[in-house]
Amino acid sequence: MKIIILSDTHDLLRPEVLDLLPGCDCILHGGDVSSSKILDRLAQFAPVKVVRGNNDKEWAEHLPPYLDFEVGGLRVYMTHKKKDLPKDLSPYDLAIFGHSHQYSNTWMDHPEGKRTLLLNPGSCGPRRFHQPITLAMLTIAEDGWQVKRVEIPHTPKESVPKIDPGNIKRQIEIVMKETQKGNGVTFIAEKYGLDPVLVEQIARLYVTHPGVTADGIMTKMGI
Repeated sequence: MKIIILSDTHDLLRPEVLDLLPGCDCILHGGDVSSSKILDRLAQFAPVKVVRGNNDKEWAEHLPPYLDFEVGGLRVYMTHKKKDLPKDLSPYDLAIFGHSHQYSNTWMDHPEGKRTLLLNPGSCGPRRFHQPITLAMLTIAEDGWQVKRVEIPHTPKESVPKIDPGNIKRQIEIVMKETQKGNGVTFIAEKYGLDPVLVEQIARLYVTHPGVTADGIMTKMGI
């Protein structure tokens, strides 16, 4: 049994992702889909289970904030943010979440030898700063199951913008202030001589994470 696990597509389905979908038995999406057309496209390949992300607004009101289900003999819990996972994960073989855009794959041990795999498939949508573009592939067979990390190569135009570590916080504060005023990426980049790619990514983080601080954006950037 082949299952594709992805998250944070943010309205983008890359051709490399679509190439992996034929022949899969199920698709699990950890939220921040951003539009129903993404789910419609995924459903052309296999049944889709999806939870609502913090950026999934009015169109996604029917999507659940979490799912508790079985697939291929595994019990799975899925939600968008790791902090929303149940405190007791011992009933589950696999706990899936997204939000951070960073791939992670760690085991949680429980009494009596039981274990739960905590999996964040990362993001295979728009590239965020230096972070890789990833998803996960779950394979279930009679003799067991395994999860494989799949990294999608990024195009040259998605290369990492140049960042001055000594001045990045000030740049973030400028972009936040100008974005709050309603100014666009091109205007901000030209006015302050900043990298447009960097400005666009800072502005997106600011808009999609209400209340985030400059330090919070730096954390999300991995700085």
